[in-house]
Amino acid sequence: MNDKLLVETAVLAGEIMLVSGAEIYRVENTIDHILRKAGRDTAEAIVFSTGIFASLNDPSIEAITVARRVTGRSTNLNRVYLVNDVSRSLCEDRITVEEAYGRLKEIRNAVQYGKRRKDIGIIGVAVFFTLLLGGKWRDCLAAAVTGISLAAAMEVSIRIRLNDFCANGVCAFLIAVSTLFMERWFMPGIKSDIIMIGAIMPLLPGVIFTTAIRDTLNGDYASGTARIMEAVVIALAVAAGVGAGMGLFQWITGGGLTW
Repeated sequence: MNDKLLVETAVLAGEIMLVSGAEIYRVENTIDHILRKAGRDTAEAIVFSTGIFASLNDPSIEAITVARRVTGRSTNLNRVYLVNDVSRSLCEDRITVEEAYGRLKEIRNAVQYGKRRKDIGIIGVAVFFTLLLGGKWRDCLAAAVTGISLAAAMEVSIRIRLNDFCANGVCAFLIAVSTLFMERWFMPGIKSDIIMIGAIMPLLPGVIFTTAIRDTLNGDYASGTARIMEAVVIALAVAAGVGAGMGLFQWITGGGLTW
């Protein structure tokens, strides 16, 4: 067995899972299972929220150590499932290391949903949360327009490579401004508060916060704390963006936030 390729396969599996929002203990467990396939004396994996360290050692071989920095993060539980499936297949000898590495590269490069579907999903979240919070058809229509603004802002943020804080702040700012703009001049009487609440739902770090709590309960305090701070920063960015949008609109219109 190619030990070097096995370590690279284990680290690639862990990287995909970590980027996709998996818990630290799940990432370490997957890497450990793959490394044990080598049958060496030492097979260790240490995972943080921003990096992976994997080592394979034995008196009969030269030590192999791979470090991988992980910067991007998102939520994609489908990728976590696919990587787990590859890991199980490899550990059960249903596929070779070469096949596992190839499948993991395909999983990493695959695009599950295109841009149009993501935009529709963002608009749908805004509309249906507005409906859930008691909005009427006019509120849902306004939420759809706000959702379109949010989808466009998220796309622009990705293209110009804004950091997470600025991107979430700008998106929340546009949500507040567009909602209040419609309420004042185009659709008077709509419930701007629930529309804004519904529209910011795609920005809120609910999964990140849940994963942080699970990491903390599993004893991964460093990663749990880092993810909690990430969730707090995102929440602060959203709050600051909405507050700035409302403040600017109030200043422009002379102090009136309602029709």
